Amino acid sequence: MKKLISSTLIFCTSLAWAGDGKLIGTAGLNQLEGSGGGGIVPWATLSGYDTRDEISANAFITQVNLEDYRLNVLGASVSLYDRAEFSVARHVFDLTTLGGEIAQTVYGAKFKLYGDVIYSDWPQLSAGVQYKDLEDTAVANLVGSKDTSGTDVYLAATKVHLGAVGGYNLVWNLTGRLTKANQLGLLGFGGPQNSDYELMLEGSLGLLFSRHFAAGVEYRQKPDNLDLGEDDWIDVFVTYIPSKKVNFTLAWADLGSIAGATGQKGLYFSVGGQLW
Repeated sequence: MKKLISSTLIFCTSLAWAGDGKLIGTAGLNQLEGSGGGGIVPWATLSGYDTRDEISANAFITQVNLEDYRLNVLGASVSLYDRAEFSVARHVFDLTTLGGEIAQTVYGAKFKLYGDVIYSDWPQLSAGVQYKDLEDTAVANLVGSKDTSGTDVYLAATKVHLGAVGGYNLVWNLTGRLTKANQLGLLGFGGPQNSDYELMLEGSLGLLFSRHFAAGVEYRQKPDNLDLGEDDWIDVFVTYIPSKKVNFTLAWADLGSIAGATGQKGLYFSVGGQLW
């Protein structure tokens, strides 16, 4: 009985202090689809501060306000032993000028294959999958999408170079994604122009000005399966990480044309927090 109590206390203590072993900022953020990374791009980093003996969990909320639309995202993730990450995110896409909304849920998994963003000579590598289930299918069917659920697969490489730019730390990420998703999947998957997987490239570049402040730019290539002129995405972001428990990100996002409505630009704001 004493051994059982002792084991339980040790396990609970490990959970309570999970993530103390990693440097602040190395967990990144949660991107729009729930995976650990930047704002619009998944990175090779996992979403928690857990080490090889720990488990961590976090939650986040994001809003993107555009000219004609608004995207609200609520999500959570768990990171296991600095090896695997599992996430879920719910998207509610408000059609502010037309009325109504489109909702979908994204389930994600990511596995670290190699390295560490700081300590290994080569970049950290991770492979991930995102399954997307569109709940409101009327608009997707109207614009000619082939499917209302789909799966993205990606491989990401991330590296931090200490003191690389004027004494500040430089972080970069490159992600290759196989996808058929139209506007993250909110307009379905595939279409009259293409119904096969395509390789899309995504990247991030940032400077870590201190342990608590970072700024940078992200780019995400997009397919145009529906022949509606779907544009690539870009954002410029500033992130404040006062502690491992919470982070704030403000960005200016240019998402181009969405469902034929051009010039979709606006503010991106996200708040994330470590639960343990």
